[in-house]
Amino acid sequence: MESKLIIIRGNSGSGKTTTAKSLQNYLGHGTLLVSQDVVRRDMLKVHDRDGNPSIDLIRQIAEYGKDKCEFVIVEGILYKNRYGEMLNNLIKFYNQKVYTYYFDLSFEETVKRHNSRSKKMEFGEESLRHWWNPNDYLGVHGETLFTNDMAHNDVLKLILNQLQK
Repeated sequence: MESKLIIIRGNSGSGKTTTAKSLQNYLGHGTLLVSQDVVRRDMLKVHDRDGNPSIDLIRQIAEYGKDKCEFVIVEGILYKNRYGEMLNNLIKFYNQKVYTYYFDLSFEETVKRHNSRSKKMEFGEESLRHWWNPNDYLGVHGETLFTNDMAHNDVLKLILNQLQK
């Protein structure tokens, strides 16, 4: 089996996790979803700082999925300065069979999307502003940007169309 790696990145509240979960549900059994929040906050309970152990564990889980799962989805904020080297190593590990996406939304659109989800009570606009890191592109070949005008279904259709090529 030739596995495909899907990387979905962007600021907090932009729609990464919703997209990744919808994609996993659509792609079906054997699709591995590696969520930065699950690994970092739930499994390891560590802060998102340089050198935190979640970086290596995300890599290890994603590597485990190669040749065992048709699709491996890695999603999270995944700041380039902290996770970029690991992500680039995964891209090489997957022999370039990788689809990379970045939610390139305005701050206002991100706040709007955040306020429409259940997590809106966990943190608000002040936290979003503190974490805000615009234009954090990975800068790899084929990186696709999602913009303010793209609804959830538009994003899913675009990804699924690219996966069929």
